[in-house]
Amino acid sequence: MNVVIVFESMFGNTASVAADVRAGLVEAGATVVLAGVASIPAQALSSCDLLVLAAPTHAFTLSRPESRAEAVAKGAHPDHAATGLREWLATLGDVLPASSPRPAVAVLDTRVTKVRHLPGSAARSAARALAKLDFDVVHRASFYVEGITGPVSAGEHERAREWGRGLAAIVVPARAGARRA
Repeated sequence: MNVVIVFESMFGNTASVAADVRAGLVEAGATVVLAGVASIPAQALSSCDLLVLAAPTHAFTLSRPESRAEAVAKGAHPDHAATGLREWLATLGDVLPASSPRPAVAVLDTRVTKVRHLPGSAARSAARALAKLDFDVVHRASFYVEGITGPVSAGEHERAREWGRGLAAIVVPARAGARRA
């Protein structure tokens, strides 16, 4: 199974969780490309079976240029603010048109533990955007950080790795069935 993980990360927490998901997928036998949202080549998407998208939650949704600028003011590297997953998703329908074979998609976000019970998350927003583009979202999850700048909460690295292994178990049978039909 070929997997592409695309992440947006301001303080490194989402990138770290995405790397854990990658490790779980690799343990399950997948070949995985892990890349930041600003550096993923479009051709990497053409042959993937699963696309995993990862983003930090900013104000209960995907980041916007303004929220990324606020993160830079709090210490994030300015290069991380150039492109967010929201903008990247706006181009995804052009890269993978509905007439072409499309991968299954899983989405994850990182969010601050203190607001874990409040509605809204980057994963939820991304799943909605993907549904509007007619992508099949097979799973979504939230992983928690202690504060805006982190660190990743205790146990979340292990949970992300397990989630990656679980994605392989969900997607492989589903995609095999779809190819037989």
